[in-house]
Amino acid sequence: MLCRIKDSENELEEDKSKLLQIEELYRLFDDFNGRYFKGILPPVRIAYSRRMLSAGSYSINKKIIKIGKRYHEIFPDEIEDTLKHEMIHILDPSHGKGFKSIAHRIGASLKAKAHPDLRLPAKYYYICPICGKIYRRRKRLVMASCGSCSKGGKFDSDCKLKLLKGGNLPKER
Repeated sequence: MLCRIKDSENELEEDKSKLLQIEELYRLFDDFNGRYFKGILPPVRIAYSRRMLSAGSYSINKKIIKIGKRYHEIFPDEIEDTLKHEMIHILDPSHGKGFKSIAHRIGASLKAKAHPDLRLPAKYYYICPICGKIYRRRKRLVMASCGSCSKGGKFDSDCKLKLLKGGNLPKER
């Protein structure tokens, strides 16, 4: 039984990379659905995304699992793990206790690997006034303190991060 919602935007032109074809992803979905979820998962669309920097995502509203093409070109052996991870999100959208329990049971990882090619450049740089540690961020921070200097993992006004401006910005690596 092939669980599939056909959609022309799922199809990629012939790809020279080692990524699985969409049809193979649907077969894996069906296999994992039967093996790990007793066949209870509803049909979903599966597509590669050229824009994503993450391993994958699941949209509850659109009922689509997107697989990050750039991520899996770097880590091709992670594609089955990513599919299992996103399938769990069909049942549990959070990364809470229920999600972790299912992930442990079926052998899916909780977090994708990091790689420098999958990071966007920072727009904002903050510095801790106590230890001098620099934090690179894509979004502005309102109230944040240094994770190393703050007591008890809570906001500490003594180590409130200060925005670096203009010529004080460090070079991106």
